[in-house]
Amino acid sequence: MPKNNGAPRAQKIYAKLQALFPNAGMILRYSNPWECLVAVMLSAQCTDSQVNKVTAKLFKKYTTLDDYVHAKQREFEKDIFSTGFYRNKAKHILAAAKMVQREFGGSVPGTMEEMLRLPGVGRKTANVVLGNCFGVYEGIAVDTHVMRLSQKLGLTKHTAPHTIEKDLMRLFPQKQWFPLTYLLIEYGRKYCTARKHDHENCPIQ
Repeated sequence: MPKNNGAPRAQKIYAKLQALFPNAGMILRYSNPWECLVAVMLSAQCTDSQVNKVTAKLFKKYTTLDDYVHAKQREFEKDIFSTGFYRNKAKHILAAAKMVQREFGGSVPGTMEEMLRLPGVGRKTANVVLGNCFGVYEGIAVDTHVMRLSQKLGLTKHTAPHTIEKDLMRLFPQKQWFPLTYLLIEYGRKYCTARKHDHENCPIQ
């Protein structure tokens, strides 16, 4: 993808977001790349605050990758039940643990290509883990807030996450890809919620 300095309108939006949320960043709690991956996988269709409640206990019970490798799925499902979609999440997390141990020497891989090989890991999850744990910015994590606000702010006309990601990557320089996700998430939470509201009175419109 060709380098760019960001479209002028996109840069105005980015500057405004930065002014509104100078400390935007990851809310999920973790102490190493594996815990980060687990937390992000649990966050699908679940609030970050609820995931943090679950992982506060989970990370004390399962302290090493080996604990996940040898975990019993039924028991693990109970441990993460309140995050929703617990059967699929348990299956993917425990399968990912086995692959990380078997194929990556017990360490979460640090490239997009390798991350996408892990069960249950798509580009959104990979972008979050790579950015937060390795300082690797290969794309933009498109969650529901990013998807909705990118359309609302006229940054894309598309609805598919992978196409929205490409549109945003063309509009914003690579150094802005990682923080953009968190800036849009904060904006969606505080000002431009998914609930019906007067969008014209949002700080950016």
